Amino acid sequence: MSAVIAPVIALAQGGGQAAAEAAHFEPFLPGLVVLLPLLGFVLNGILALRHGRDSAAAVRRGEELDLGDRASRPATHTLPTWIGPGVLGAAFVITLVNFARMFGADLEAPVIVHYWTWIATGTFTVEAALQLDQLSMIMMMVVTGVGFLIHVFSVGYMRDDAGYPRYFAYLNLFVFFMLVLVMGSSYALMFVGWEGVGLCSYLLIGYWFSDREKSDAGKKAFIVNRIGDVGFLIAMFLLFRAFGTVDFVPVFAEAETLVYAGGLVTAITLFFFLGAVGKSAQIPLHIWLPDAMAGPTPVSALIHAATMVTAGVYLVARSSVLFALAPLSSAVVAGIGVLTALFAATIALKQNDIKKVLAYSTVSQLGYMFVGVGVGAYAAGVFHLMTHAFFKALLFLGSGAVIHAMHDAYHSTHSHEDAQDMRNMGGLKTYMPITWATMWIATLAISGIWPFAGFFSKDEIIWQTAAFGGAENAPYAALYSVYWIVALAAAMLTAFYMTRMMVMTFHGENRTGAEESKHLHEAPAVMWVPLAVLAVLSVFGGWINVPEAIQTSWVGLFGALPTGEWLHHWLEPLTAQAHHIQEANLGELAHSAPFGGGEVLWATISTAAAAVVVFLSIRFVGGQKTVPVAQDETAPSGFGAVLLNKYYVDEFYDRFVVQPIVRASRFCWKTIDSLVIDGAVNAVGLVAKAFGWGVSMFQTGSVNTYAFILTVGVLVILGVAVL
Repeated sequence: MSAVIAPVIALAQGGGQAAAEAAHFEPFLPGLVVLLPLLGFVLNGILALRHGRDSAAAVRRGEELDLGDRASRPATHTLPTWIGPGVLGAAFVITLVNFARMFGADLEAPVIVHYWTWIATGTFTVEAALQLDQLSMIMMMVVTGVGFLIHVFSVGYMRDDAGYPRYFAYLNLFVFFMLVLVMGSSYALMFVGWEGVGLCSYLLIGYWFSDREKSDAGKKAFIVNRIGDVGFLIAMFLLFRAFGTVDFVPVFAEAETLVYAGGLVTAITLFFFLGAVGKSAQIPLHIWLPDAMAGPTPVSALIHAATMVTAGVYLVARSSVLFALAPLSSAVVAGIGVLTALFAATIALKQNDIKKVLAYSTVSQLGYMFVGVGVGAYAAGVFHLMTHAFFKALLFLGSGAVIHAMHDAYHSTHSHEDAQDMRNMGGLKTYMPITWATMWIATLAISGIWPFAGFFSKDEIIWQTAAFGGAENAPYAALYSVYWIVALAAAMLTAFYMTRMMVMTFHGENRTGAEESKHLHEAPAVMWVPLAVLAVLSVFGGWINVPEAIQTSWVGLFGALPTGEWLHHWLEPLTAQAHHIQEANLGELAHSAPFGGGEVLWATISTAAAAVVVFLSIRFVGGQKTVPVAQDETAPSGFGAVLLNKYYVDEFYDRFVVQPIVRASRFCWKTIDSLVIDGAVNAVGLVAKAFGWGVSMFQTGSVNTYAFILTVGVLVILGVAVL
């Protein structure tokens, strides 16, 4: 028992030894940041088990637990309201304290806080240790901060759900594993968190498991992610073979002993990227994320905005030194990213389910992040990861508020129309003004319009792509010029499909129904307050990293800002080594885009073009007649049908991957398992049974028979001896 308790106590106390190189930074209870969500999982899990016991007892009595009367709700459905968000709020406060301490310290090396030895063999050792540095701190702030807001929103969204404590137990456990992923000091600990969030995504996506479609979506996410996880494991094996360890600090310290563009480092990074493709839903493993919309909407906000799907981007950014040594892998990362960005953006153009639009938007925006880290702009990739967490969480939670209102309206009139289909919405601005205003802020941010957060992060990635392709010795220079153009096209498509979503949802005439519209309402305060906070972050979150060229050129707009390229400088201790490798092998980056013009000019053109697309989209979509689903008799045709059906990728996989595997499995079962293996086993059994039967013929229990057999046996032996 003490072996279990001692590590937990050490973790809670923040016990351990920090690296001597970072004596100026004293971590404040870093282990408690991880431990608090785990504690929330345990407490909410106990409440969930208690609720299950009480429900079973009520069923045996022929009764049913009443959760509708909020005044008399049982403790199992009131305590999670405080436990679930409470542990995340406390973890965020502790993270904020550590961020403030690190902000004021001269931290050039990561702080490693050791707790105990987890694995120890003759040659392989893994320490249970947390690594605090600039990158992990940014991720901790995003995970705990945005995660806390999502937990608060969940209180209003999930309050009437029978599995309320189970929901918060899963949500807390998810955050625990995500923190292990971003705070672990080695690839081994990262993999623990990597697998943990995969498990929790399965539990949360299939939360309403009694619905076959939703449970299948959870299984799909789990299985597809396992494909990528094989790549992560192989990369770790190769790393251990090369360095004898999988800890970050020694691996990165010795990384430059690898041959630049050599086969080993290329293999390691490509296998790591395979893991990232699965976790971050990039082509060809993107298919799980849109189906993951089957889970509760706050789950979509947590998984697809701030945490799990960004893990792949974090992996590449954390391994920046390795990817800088592998130009081919970097080109593949950027290429898959930009292809995914365009591919998903085109699909989003024709989706009618509000959450499906946002799902493909997430896939597309993740592609932008991979473009950033693929061209060596690691800070830009992390920057977009951070701003995307703000405005995409806002969009998902806003869509949750819309679905919540639509569901209540349809429930009040006993209608069974789809509460998520935008064709059934329209005119919701009148009924939900706060949700409308905050979601428009997020839409302008993701569209890349100044001065919202997405403008700075997305524009920087596009610009860095052009600059990387113009480096003196850039490999595949022409390819990066194509990447740059495709990224611009995807940005314009983003502005269109997001504006289409807003117009169909909030503008024009209401299509919910005459009676149903009487029950439409704004979300309660517990739901719209997180929207308001995220809206503020979606406006000002990008101002922490205004490019120097823009800050000095757009005088009066950003000239007085004290931040400048703060995030670049903040992450410099982690990215400096990778940038040094790039400069030594590629030379200086370009200062102009392929068609001429500096960063300021193209930033101006970019935001102006996005604004024009938004304006024209409002006019175009607003001028089209949209009818409710029940009255829509038009069938999509041509390329529109292809986009609506997602290029038939799922059908392709089902026909050429899933069904062949199913047929092969059935063949193995019926032929190899049942016929060959079972036949061999049964044959051995029959032989043994026959032998036993033959022997039993001589076991009669008669002394005369035994004497006769003995005599015959003696005569046989004597006869053989004589012969």
